[in-house]
Amino acid sequence: MNKEILACIDKENKKFLQSGQISKYIFPMERVEAHNKKICHLITRFFILSVTPDDEILYLVQKRGKSKKTFPQYFTDSSSGHVNWARNLDLNKIKNNALRELEEEFGIPSRKVKKVQFYDINTEGDEIAYIFIGTVDYNVPLNPDQRELDIKFSRFYNKTELEKLLETEKNIDYSKKTWKKLLNTDIFSLFEDKIEPLTGNLNRNALFIGRFQPLHHGHIYVLKKILKSNKKIKIGIGSSQLSHTLNDPFTSDERKKFIKTALEKRGISSAVYDIYCISDIFNAKKWVDHVITIVGEFNSVYSNSEWIRVLFSNKGIKVEKKITIFKNKFNGNNIRNLIGKNDEKWKSLVPKEVVELIKEFNGVQRIKSLYKKMDDL
Repeated sequence: MNKEILACIDKENKKFLQSGQISKYIFPMERVEAHNKKICHLITRFFILSVTPDDEILYLVQKRGKSKKTFPQYFTDSSSGHVNWARNLDLNKIKNNALRELEEEFGIPSRKVKKVQFYDINTEGDEIAYIFIGTVDYNVPLNPDQRELDIKFSRFYNKTELEKLLETEKNIDYSKKTWKKLLNTDIFSLFEDKIEPLTGNLNRNALFIGRFQPLHHGHIYVLKKILKSNKKIKIGIGSSQLSHTLNDPFTSDERKKFIKTALEKRGISSAVYDIYCISDIFNAKKWVDHVITIVGEFNSVYSNSEWIRVLFSNKGIKVEKKITIFKNKFNGNNIRNLIGKNDEKWKSLVPKEVVELIKEFNGVQRIKSLYKKMDDL
């Protein structure tokens, strides 16, 4: 039997998950070792809802089986399980773990899940739960795994039944809290199609968020594309409070200078863009509101980050199609790696004026020193 390799993270780095920085901080560890050493690891919790033809909301709840080592015969979410470690793990891959667990525990294949929405991140002891909500047809066939679940009581419940179950039966606390929130939520609004703003192109004001560590030709390509269909761009420098680290070597002022110098070199007037520093607050639910208080109003968001796209979409804000160009090549992590390896190829990926600024800021030596520190650990 193959060993289960979990996506683990050091406790001091858990906060970065709230800002969508997943793959940079997770590492693989075999399940038994992670549990024995009490290493933090990622799990998913999936809460499945359905609506009958009479507009009655149903909630799919599982009751854990007698043989479970922890919380036997407790009621919980619809499905849950560990997140398997993978390179470049992101929110979409974590969602696929949730879909896999639903099929394993209830026999509902992913093609039968109509909509899936990221809901929250919750710390549960040594487990960090990525919580998703999904919808299925009210008559979807259920085939609960009798080795894992109590098949008699693992089923759809209506609102009255679920309220009674939460008050009178043994429930896992983390799941109970989420079910209670969902019982008091306008469920229909969670999955409404987003309404596009009724604004003509002449007044369009777009938001683009990046970390610019450093700015590269890919960023320039995206910004110029955005300006073709928008009057103005609000450029957000993400994780602005971070600098002099392996993933974020440059300060917000240095990154701001990268942007201004590169756009000026290309004849792009400062009248068509504004630059804002957006610090991390390590709270996924409040982050979009935090951004809006900094940048003000805008019509739509451009980002290639799945995390950013999901958070804005969940708030009902229009998210434009991704704009990419050779994303594995024009990638901040790739460029920093090349600098760390003393590979001069990085200079072809970055505008010449930004190369000169990096040298002026002693950025090459800074990045090499950070890589050396990592190698010495």
